Amino acid sequence: MLSSLRIFAVNHKKMSRLHINSMYYSKIRASLKRLKPHVPLGRNYSSLPGLIGNDIKSLHSIINPPVAKIRNIGIMAHIDAGKTTTTERILYYSGYTRSLGDVDDGDTVTDFMAQERERGITIQSAAVTFDWKGYRVNLIDTPGHVDFTLEVERCLRVLDGAVAVFDASAGVEAQTLTVWRQADKHKIPRICFLNKMDKTGASFNYAVESIRQKLKAKPLLLQLPIGEAKTFKGVVDVVSKEKLLWNLNSDDGKDFERKPLLEMSDPKLLKETTEARNALIEQVADLDDEFAELVLGEFSENFDLLPAEKLQTAIHRVTLAQTAVPVLCGSALKNKGVQPLLDAITMYLPSPEERNYDFLQWYKGDLCALAFKVLHDKQRGPLVFMRIYSGMIKPQLAIHNINGNCTERISRLLLPFADQHVEIPSLTAGNIALTVGLKHTATGDTLVSSKSSALAAARRAEREGEKKHRQNSEAERLLLAGVEIPEPVFFCTIEPPSVSKQPDLDHALKCLQREDPSLKVRLDPDSGQTVLCGMGELHIEIIHDRIKREYGLETYLGPLQVAYRETILNSVRATDTLDRTLGDKRHLVTVEVEAKPIEASSGAPVIEYADSVSEDIWKASQEAIENGIHSACLQGPLLGSPIQDVAITLHSLIIHPGTSSTMISACVSRCVQKVQNYRNPLCVKVTLLTVVYHWPADSCACRAWLCVFAS
Repeated sequence: MLSSLRIFAVNHKKMSRLHINSMYYSKIRASLKRLKPHVPLGRNYSSLPGLIGNDIKSLHSIINPPVAKIRNIGIMAHIDAGKTTTTERILYYSGYTRSLGDVDDGDTVTDFMAQERERGITIQSAAVTFDWKGYRVNLIDTPGHVDFTLEVERCLRVLDGAVAVFDASAGVEAQTLTVWRQADKHKIPRICFLNKMDKTGASFNYAVESIRQKLKAKPLLLQLPIGEAKTFKGVVDVVSKEKLLWNLNSDDGKDFERKPLLEMSDPKLLKETTEARNALIEQVADLDDEFAELVLGEFSENFDLLPAEKLQTAIHRVTLAQTAVPVLCGSALKNKGVQPLLDAITMYLPSPEERNYDFLQWYKGDLCALAFKVLHDKQRGPLVFMRIYSGMIKPQLAIHNINGNCTERISRLLLPFADQHVEIPSLTAGNIALTVGLKHTATGDTLVSSKSSALAAARRAEREGEKKHRQNSEAERLLLAGVEIPEPVFFCTIEPPSVSKQPDLDHALKCLQREDPSLKVRLDPDSGQTVLCGMGELHIEIIHDRIKREYGLETYLGPLQVAYRETILNSVRATDTLDRTLGDKRHLVTVEVEAKPIEASSGAPVIEYADSVSEDIWKASQEAIENGIHSACLQGPLLGSPIQDVAITLHSLIIHPGTSSTMISACVSRCVQKVQNYRNPLCVKVTLLTVVYHWPADSCACRAWLCVFAS
């Protein structure tokens, strides 16, 4: 009896942790308002997932739902397309929040940083967990600004699906292309949401056509808008042939009605929907063989008899295969179309078990996780976000970091809720966790249960590699693909207010670098100054502001400098001869090289040797040749910036006996520079983030651009 009472008390204590004390947080909000009255931080949060009203589920079902019911998704888009507003409506309709937040008011859940609320933009990604109709959704709201594209990159790395938000009046924009390519790289299934259908100039057909033309994707129109711009009042569900109309008197958009389309009341709309549904069925049948057999066998004469469930299942398969993307529409700001978007997320995007990860077979259920983000908390220390691919995580669990070859212990395990985290007793595969206590883990590190588990997985991977005749090192087999960190673009010096504050500045920069791997700090060897390297002017400005707010340091920034790169646009061939006599020794070299552009991004020049060059000659002088090419590519002819994305081919090499390697290197370098300076530019065109130099069509062409590798 006593033991059962003790168990009940422990369970009751765990359950009580899941409730957020509203009185406690109201005091915090009041104190924060007194400190910063211009930044409204108060929000009304509802009960946590699974704790709605009196329907309290078991702790296990709340924390660890079935894997098939989990959706790990991200919201991605161009800046100001409505990502955060869409996320805010999703949280409200799912019951996570009790009031609608607004970006302009600075009271949204995911934009909790002071800089985000002041500027009205998303700066860092934020994770939120909620439930929708029995499904657990782990949602990450990502930034849309190009300076923070690394946030999108590292979040997409661990997600199973994504929602691409578009401004219906603008269609595909610049950063939309960037995030779409990032999703392509990680093979993420997507849903398109055409937002701002109520905006002046909104065009459903234009936005869909831009997706087809610019993204080279096949849109599946699952909805049609009822009206556009000021006349937008609802959507038509093409799959079920129903119209969804939102109540104009409803302030929060919860009140809407779903009605079947009838010939009597909506003849024109019914005809358009029927045509769109038939086109959708044909499009899906072309992409899915199983569905094509069903349509041709049973429903070839009348598509209207095809059940909506069969069509939805086929759309799910097509979305997972990434052969097409479902398209929905609405207006997040006007609270229209968000609930159907949530239904589409759970219906068409994959669960973790539907994603194929080859490395899972090596771990046999043991822990395997990837750390994808680190935040620094003054009270709790580093907070590490990780995606659990297999196994289970508990507090006080010792885990092995394969990248760092070290073992650390998790002190606390949290469930992420934007800036408010809830402590939990365990978390299983398929979820996104937040851990406390990992002091050496960095972004992109692979975490396993123990070193012996890693060795066992390596042996299994080795046996599998032998079967498939693959030659990989042990590290390559075990390490999960991390996050590619782009090279910095903008540079400036940063100085503390006094020499005594230099250690504090170093500590602040160290913490910020761990949070943001795209931020680099180096020491100038000549001046001894600290140089801040970032992805853009806004990026450095935010870092400067965070150092002031979070670490209390009034630092001074030097003038901003930009890292330019140069490349060629056309192939050019040139010949050069170097003839020098030093003392009684003659040095004679004749070189013919060709420079041509390459599509793959490469910082160093790609060096090739033509068949006409004797292998014995170039192998004997290979080091001197490559040194000359590399030195010539350090400074371009336009701005003196390094040259990249270029291939140099050696076509001829004639060396006089006794010629030194230094002379060979000098001749090759001069010949490559001759190729670069083939013709001077006639005009210069300056655009945002690019400086493009134009030549006549029949001559060599070069260009220099800002080195924004992520875009």
